[in-house]
Amino acid sequence: MEKAGTRKFAVLLCADESEHVKQAYGGYLKVFMGLLGEEDETWRVYRAMHGELPCMADVHTYDGFVITGSCSDAHGDDRWINDLVSFLRALDSMKKKVLGVCFGHQILSRALGGKTGRAMKGWDIGVTCIRLSPSAIKLLSSLHIPSHLPIIECHRDEVCAEEARSILQAVSSFHADDDLLAAQVWQPPPHAEVMACSEKTGVEMFRYGDHMMGIQGHPEYNKDILRHLLDRLLQRNLIQACQAETAKASLEAQEPDREAWKRLCRGFLTGKLSW
Repeated sequence: MEKAGTRKFAVLLCADESEHVKQAYGGYLKVFMGLLGEEDETWRVYRAMHGELPCMADVHTYDGFVITGSCSDAHGDDRWINDLVSFLRALDSMKKKVLGVCFGHQILSRALGGKTGRAMKGWDIGVTCIRLSPSAIKLLSSLHIPSHLPIIECHRDEVCAEEARSILQAVSSFHADDDLLAAQVWQPPPHAEVMACSEKTGVEMFRYGDHMMGIQGHPEYNKDILRHLLDRLLQRNLIQACQAETAKASLEAQEPDREAWKRLCRGFLTGKLSW
């Protein structure tokens, strides 16, 4: 039985779990709870990829929702993807807290009017250091989030656009002495704010009002999860051996800042950020 006054969150699972994740961690619900959960909270999983979503009559009982990664395309036309888009639009109208991770970041952007597609620079796998925008640094100052933030990435789709000159200028100005993004343009949802970029990805994070936020990377992943995922991608011929080796080398070179990501994501979901 749920205790009165305790927080309640839902994880919208958008992929079937691997045997390794189920056996080693008890499934992705527990993986996300390990990063985001606290004692006396209620967390429930819905298998969105199998058409399972919270009943609209129960949505008001949740303090927030987390959308996971997926092997599916956020720009796809599968029925469950379209149903998820409609559900996210309903959550937006209710101003419910929603955190999107990887595929979740992309599908959230799509639901809010942004564009997604294959990444212009191909797969981004391994530990990547993202760079917060000056405004994001200021917004997150109370949580003591560093301006450069390592995170595990595993994606080949992204939030993108054909023309978004003003967005490009905003992202490029994060670090005026870098030309890493010179050939890239991005389009998050209208009225959204780009919060971070990286060498390969122009929209690593965005926020939409104070109730929706997308993160392209995987703050919930650890190195073990990614190593097993790399093996699966290799077996399915989705990546080449050289890509796997580069990704594994990045795992040895730096650590994802899990504690900073925990503060950031928890701060967002629990309304501790002054936006």
